[in-house]
Parts: sequence; C-alpha cells; structure tokens
Amino acid sequence: QVQLAETGGGLVQPGGSLRLSCAASGRNINEINMAWFRQVPGKEREFVAVRRWSGTTIFADIVRGRFTISKVNGENTLSLQMSNLKPEDTAVYYCAAGRRSTITSELRNIARYDDWGQGTQVTVSS
Repeated sequence: QVQLAETGGGLVQPGGSLRLSCAASGRNINEINMAWFRQVPGKEREFVAVRRWSGTTIFADIVRGRFTISKVNGENTLSLQMSNLKPEDTAVYYCAAGRRSTITSELRNIARYDDWGQGTQVTVSS
C-alpha cells in the first residue's frame, strides 16, 4: 500500500500558475505508475496526467501543453506544474498510485489505481 499526501492547492487568477506536490511513502514512485485526477461536484473524477514507472508521461487533451508531471529530484514526490490556468481547471486534485503492469490504453482508467490521496482544492478565479 502507498500512502499519498497532496499539497500546493489554492486560489489563483486565470492565466496564473500553481504547483501541486504528492508525497509518497510505502513504495518508490519509480516502481509504480503515479497519476493526477481531478473532480468537481456532481461530476465524475477525470484523468489529468500520469507518470509511468519508466518516466514516460501521458496527458489529457484538455491540459496538454499547460501542465507538466514529474518526479521531484531526490524526493519520493510527484509534482504537477500547472500553467495558463483556466476557470474550468477548478477542481479537487487527487494523486493516485497504480501498478506498473497496467497497459498504456488503461492508464486513464480510474479503476487502475489502488491508492489515493485526500485531495487538494484548486480554484481559478479573478
């Protein structure tokens, strides 16, 4: 089991930037897939981005080119750097850990992730 704790959420103006962090314990994140999802009230949790155990990354179309996912050097921590934020990016952002055996076509599937953080609120508003 992997314990995950997100930090870094907050209020930011449209066009601004924000960096989320997900500190992991219990497993080395270079051995598993690590992803970010987000959810707004009344909607299903949606895929944002994933960093595979190999280091390769995949992004949802709606954030590609604006968001970057990476491992923090020297730490067992996943980072989500968000730029050019839009009001529609407002959501609770969750970090998730999944098995490295998951095939590429299933990496956006919420069911492929076993462990979740508590979430952090991101609000994009002027």
